[in-house]
Amino acid sequence: MSTPLPARGDEPGAGRTHPTLYNVVYCSRATAGVDARAVDEIIATARRHNPKNGITGMLVFGSGVFMQWLEGPYDNVTALMALLRTDTRHENIVQLSESEEARERLFPDWDMELVGSEHIREVLLDARDSATDPKNAQALDLMLAELDTGPLEGPDAA
Repeated sequence: MSTPLPARGDEPGAGRTHPTLYNVVYCSRATAGVDARAVDEIIATARRHNPKNGITGMLVFGSGVFMQWLEGPYDNVTALMALLRTDTRHENIVQLSESEEARERLFPDWDMELVGSEHIREVLLDARDSATDPKNAQALDLMLAELDTGPLEGPDAA
């Protein structure tokens, strides 16, 4: 009897100090009626399901736009993305980036955190300052540069 292979992203990482992680960053437009309560429900669902699937990340909501960073095993993140594409609370999903590499998690303790638009810069700066992986620091610098193009407004502006 053969031993099943681990799911992509769960490999021990021959000689690597960090596991292989797959990450996706996307943005989407909230549909009519999505408010702070709906966003709270999204976060509660993620907190129930993400830990058992090895997924961490953050969700930003402002001006009627979602931006989300997901990281974890490849199979689990792609399954979650397939589910998110059917979620009627948002539309026009645009995948901004994806990668699969051996690295540390950007948000290791966050099963899913909602970051208000007024705090996103602080969270990204803190993550960048604590990142030991140069690729993560670079990704965070790019996100910070995007913020410099204009402020996000809070969920009440949606």
